[in-house]
Amino acid sequence: MKFMLMRKADEDTEKGTLPSDQVYRAMHDYNERMIQAGVFLFGNGIRPTSEGCRIVFRNGEATVHRGPFTPASDQLAGYSILEVDSLEEAIDWARQWPLEDSDGNATLELRRYFELSDFELGTLKDEHQRQIKLPMEMNIHLSFPGNCREAMTFYQQVTGGVLEAMTPYGETPAATEVPAELADRIIHASLNIRGRRLMGADMAGDCHQAMQGSCVHLEFDTPERAAEVFDQLQQGGQTIMPFEETFWAKRFGMTTDRFGTHWMIGYGTGQCPQNADTEEVNTR
Repeated sequence: MKFMLMRKADEDTEKGTLPSDQVYRAMHDYNERMIQAGVFLFGNGIRPTSEGCRIVFRNGEATVHRGPFTPASDQLAGYSILEVDSLEEAIDWARQWPLEDSDGNATLELRRYFELSDFELGTLKDEHQRQIKLPMEMNIHLSFPGNCREAMTFYQQVTGGVLEAMTPYGETPAATEVPAELADRIIHASLNIRGRRLMGADMAGDCHQAMQGSCVHLEFDTPERAAEVFDQLQQGGQTIMPFEETFWAKRFGMTTDRFGTHWMIGYGTGQCPQNADTEEVNTR
């Protein structure tokens, strides 16, 4: 189930007052906990209604009403989109809202998204059945010849994800049966990136095979951040395709890093400038 967790506006947010460092840190930590739990999809703060407008249609004619709007308590200051199993779980996360916000006097509202199952399906029944067969997660697993710890630590630094597992062979229940040369090598590593996981392990003996025919794709919302990650990953590796504008993306590049992992880095993939009629195409 998807829910929108809305932070209602107040007099301070309607004045455009920005959160203090303390509030910002508390919100960051709160969102980080939800990211690690895999329930946080995305969220944003919203500027005051004085910078916005409403478009009202009457008999097919649109009228624009410019803000500010009152009362402040009826407006919206920000939102988060959560994917959880029940309203009760969404409420539990809402109850953990940082008390630093508005000195513990914030007002939140939860609203559930409509889902396909809420409607009479008719001819869409088969499509619905296909959707409910989908797995809960799709993750990526990488194999390494002995440098998994170094590689996964590097990937954490590059992506900003959370390294939630780094388990050596020597710390498993089968530790007494592990050869000495494997004891410090990694049997399971997991890097949580917005609820999706990049996992890895060192292969024993000659079981490791170099990555072939596949890539890890990362998409970013700014060309600067995408370029930064591409530059970091290509250092000591090999550039397969330069990071530049293409006919299918505003920016896109391919590289193999120094650990042998293949990467695709994109910005605006599927939104190429040639197809954007009203957007500035040259952001370089």
